[in-house]
Amino acid sequence: MKTALITGANGQDASYLSEFLLEKKYNLHGTIRRNSVPESQTSRIQDLHREKKIKLHYMDLTDPLSVSYIIEKIKPDEIYHLAAQSHVQISFDLPDYTIDANSKGTLAILEAVRKFSPKSRVYNAASSEMFGNSQDADGFQRETTPLRPVSPYGCSKVCAYNLCSNYRNAYNMFVCSGILFNHESPRRGINFVTNKVVLGAIKIKNKIEEKLTLGNLNAHRDWGHAKDYCRAMWLMLQQDKPDDYVIATGIPRSVLYLVEYVFSKLNMNWKDYVISSDNYLRPEELHFLKGDYTKAKQKLGWEPTISFEEMIDEMIEYWEKKIS
Repeated sequence: MKTALITGANGQDASYLSEFLLEKKYNLHGTIRRNSVPESQTSRIQDLHREKKIKLHYMDLTDPLSVSYIIEKIKPDEIYHLAAQSHVQISFDLPDYTIDANSKGTLAILEAVRKFSPKSRVYNAASSEMFGNSQDADGFQRETTPLRPVSPYGCSKVCAYNLCSNYRNAYNMFVCSGILFNHESPRRGINFVTNKVVLGAIKIKNKIEEKLTLGNLNAHRDWGHAKDYCRAMWLMLQQDKPDDYVIATGIPRSVLYLVEYVFSKLNMNWKDYVISSDNYLRPEELHFLKGDYTKAKQKLGWEPTISFEEMIDEMIEYWEKKIS
């Protein structure tokens, strides 16, 4: 039985990954930060926690001693490093903390593995935000596309990505980075645009709210389902050699398309309810993301199985049950 450690165990990705690993009979550990509202600490994995299928530990990425303590204690076969300050807009408000948590936090993971558990295989959650507005001539972003981030979050992920590459080469560590494009689900935080649109539209339909205010409707993102992307994380750590992979669908859609689809599914005209406000624009906008997952398909045998429409329909069904 393999032992896996997931940092950020209560996140969207971690919840799906936990279920996936438990199906494969892993001995599962997860880390969470202490929260003054305890029920929110395990909301996405409360059933797994209650049934003692995952053992939780308090850890804070900005405290290297806590990181080292957990990794030295568990010495896991696999580490899935998912914990982060993951909201791009908030990274403009909290740039110092974003760098501390995402860049220095990843360094703390790598150092703890190097010193106390060198046989652990490490998955690092990189991000398509590292590309910024950089793209290849064919409009795609892939593993070789230059990294030119346009947010503190993107910058923090570039630093972490480079640290992982450096430790892999310098210390012969098994470290992989998944350059994941946007991935969503009903478990996504409601301050991210997909769930914000779905929940907002359903509240309007149920006369709880009157309007939905968004930012740049022309921004294009490559959206996939988190469940698919967690399978890719596991596949990376099962290979003979560590490497980095873009995980995406290859199909970009605009925020406007997302809005039109959601409101049409609810039999409403979005133009009657949606407002675009400059208050929600980023100081520097990221306009277009479209990932090329050819390498993952060829080397991992991975490709997405859940369509954008299926994913959004699932989210609509989830929130309709919650609101009604």
